[in-house]
Amino acid sequence: MGLVRHKWYRFILCVTVIALFVCYLKLQTLSNSKVVGSMSEHTLEYFLNKGTIKRKDAADIEWYHAVNSKSKLIEALRGSAQMIEADVLLRGQDPKEPIMAHPPDNDSDITLQDWLKVVVKSGKGIKLDFKSLAAVSQSMILLEEVRDQLQGPVWINADVLPGPGGKATPLDPHVFLQEVAQRSENDVLSLGWTTGWDVDVDNRGYSWEMVHQMEELCRSLKQPVTFPVRAALIPVSFPQFQWLLERSDRYSLTVWTGKDDVLNVEDLLPYRQNFNKTRIYYDLLESQFKQFKGLPGYS
Repeated sequence: MGLVRHKWYRFILCVTVIALFVCYLKLQTLSNSKVVGSMSEHTLEYFLNKGTIKRKDAADIEWYHAVNSKSKLIEALRGSAQMIEADVLLRGQDPKEPIMAHPPDNDSDITLQDWLKVVVKSGKGIKLDFKSLAAVSQSMILLEEVRDQLQGPVWINADVLPGPGGKATPLDPHVFLQEVAQRSENDVLSLGWTTGWDVDVDNRGYSWEMVHQMEELCRSLKQPVTFPVRAALIPVSFPQFQWLLERSDRYSLTVWTGKDDVLNVEDLLPYRQNFNKTRIYYDLLESQFKQFKGLPGYS
């Protein structure tokens, strides 16, 4: 009888240990999912806590573009925009260092190093848009030097895959992520497709192949990822982006527009109405955004 009782006791003990281990794994999974979800909203959390937005709605984030000169930087820091965006490339002449400029310009009156020294004092969020791989490594080193002083969110942007109508050559995604991902654990990676738009042609949207390629690229990343998508091209791509956002709570969209694109803002309503408002940023022209906010289905 004692032997049977001993075996029964060991059985109960083993079952209890296994049950506790399973519960532990479930709690870990739940905890991790909560962390991932909060990561995708950390830009909003920052500005909400700062008091510059009143609700968790990514549409309330304002952008200031092409802050590629000293004068533009002064304007951006004085303005109401929470996020300031600038283009980074390597100077076309000696000294070869990262500067703030957009091709075809290859020089500037401000380097990335000096730009960062000013921005760290502002509390603004920044989005660095890389136009070539040559500037990435040095730029990430400069960013690391001021990392402890930066208050606002940091977004790192590049077009890394070919997209609808895109004629530019995308940056090699694996080389770019190798340089960036290990040095930007708490940043938002803004990974996009090269695109084009022409008034005289049938402009196609983002294909299933394009979103599948992007998801495969981003699946193993730990950072929150936002996908910059061209507003004029997304009305016919709703199923593709719905699928993409369902793949991870880390994912969001940043809807942007070219200054010459023809956009019917009503075509953006399905995204506004069917996706979580924390997961779609709108980087539109002021006139377009005002019209968008005035639509009956916006709120």
